[in-house]
Amino acid sequence: MNKKSKKIFITGATSGIGESLAYVYAKQGAIIGIAGRRKDRLNRVSQNCEELGGNPISYAVDVSSKSGCKEAANDFLEKTNGIDTVIANAGVGGADKLFSGDSDAINHILNVNILGVTNTIFPFLPVMKKQQSGKVGIISSVASARGFVGHGGYAASKSAVKFLADSWGYQLEKNNISITTILPGWIATEMTENIGYKMWFLMDSNVAAKKIENAINKGSREYILPWQWRLIVPIVRVIPRWVITQFSR
Repeated sequence: MNKKSKKIFITGATSGIGESLAYVYAKQGAIIGIAGRRKDRLNRVSQNCEELGGNPISYAVDVSSKSGCKEAANDFLEKTNGIDTVIANAGVGGADKLFSGDSDAINHILNVNILGVTNTIFPFLPVMKKQQSGKVGIISSVASARGFVGHGGYAASKSAVKFLADSWGYQLEKNNISITTILPGWIATEMTENIGYKMWFLMDSNVAAKKIENAINKGSREYILPWQWRLIVPIVRVIPRWVITQFSR
């Protein structure tokens, strides 16, 4: 492995935005820690990264496992002797199932989308501080702008990681570490392929990945995509509650 190659670690890299990000960095000849739950997908993404010129290291890990994430991070750091960028991309969607009498569904969403971020990022921060360099990317969502009917767990989890990133930024920036929160709208991924209603401004995941990589590389604090959502999000934050109620019937 070339010592000058970028050292990148990405969770949720077996599909969607994470997979597309892995390919963006592979084309740059980066050393890429590819983390995901599905071993068969890991093998496929790893092979594709190699063909594109990257140096992948695969980790079969569930981000809800603190110990699993720490082991993967430690192994990556030992093999690469450093880290340039860590991207907490893994996440899940789903309904709250509010009247099911069982909190398993919403707890799973909150656990993966919030604790999965902390489990991913924290093991790398001591090394970044020692290096006095590094970039952190967190995938939130435009859904973080407002609570939505039936999907409070998802909206809350994406809002939580946005505020975590904002809070961490004060200390990270003092150590020359940038943190970028990405707020995607509808992106064509495995998570969205079975959605039956119209997805406004749907963007290809490969196009999205290039834009996300650029935003993280520049150290932008927040990046919303596609661009149309930069106009819509501020409106969503202030529209009367009755409007949301009306459209949710």
